[in-house]
Amino acid sequence: MLTADLAPITPGAEPVTGAQHDGECIDTAAVPGGGTLRLMRFGSSFSIQLGEDELMGSDACQSEEALADLAIERMGEQHDRILIGGLGMGFTLKAALAALPASSSVVVAELVPQVVRWARAELAHLYGAALDDPRLTLDIRDVHDVIAEADGQFDAILLDVDNGPDGFIRPANDRLYCNWGLRDARRALRPGGILAVWSAYPDDAFRDRLEAAGFGVEEVELADELGADRAPYTIWLATRPLTAE
Repeated sequence: MLTADLAPITPGAEPVTGAQHDGECIDTAAVPGGGTLRLMRFGSSFSIQLGEDELMGSDACQSEEALADLAIERMGEQHDRILIGGLGMGFTLKAALAALPASSSVVVAELVPQVVRWARAELAHLYGAALDDPRLTLDIRDVHDVIAEADGQFDAILLDVDNGPDGFIRPANDRLYCNWGLRDARRALRPGGILAVWSAYPDDAFRDRLEAAGFGVEEVELADELGADRAPYTIWLATRPLTAE
């Protein structure tokens, strides 16, 4: 189910050189609050970029899939409702749907409507049937707002909306990772629920903030599948305690 009307795509064919390695810009999308996303094609590969910085690429999906798999492994039998922040290229969503039972529901909060349009068009081959899964609800708005309105509604919250625990996409995203934002996330989870956060880099201060917000924290490093010379990814798995504190 979609909670916003989506207009048709207006594709472009803008050649890009230099830092983007002679790729073709298929389309662009304005990010609310500033910035522009670019959907790039490099031969048979696709990339979503913010300016000249790549946010995700179709050739690397293991860490995005692990974001879902690691969280669901730790949820036990408690998996009624999951929130995913950021649609991206659908890797986390597809992994979640594959691992969850038919009785579960998955909400994906996506800030940029154009990303959903890409998922239905140029990137449809990456999604398969995921967007038509009856367990899925697409909520076209800021994941922060979804979290802030929730009160013990989710068994897991999976965040992959920036390159790490800071407002990389837009400064307003800092509120997801600050002390009070993490307390909001804890309140949005049911007891025993998991907050999972993907990052391209480690951040000891963020781990400290998770613990200060009342989470039990596990930190997992994942090798970059594109090469051993690349820095590993980090996923934080923060659990809300089963008992009230």
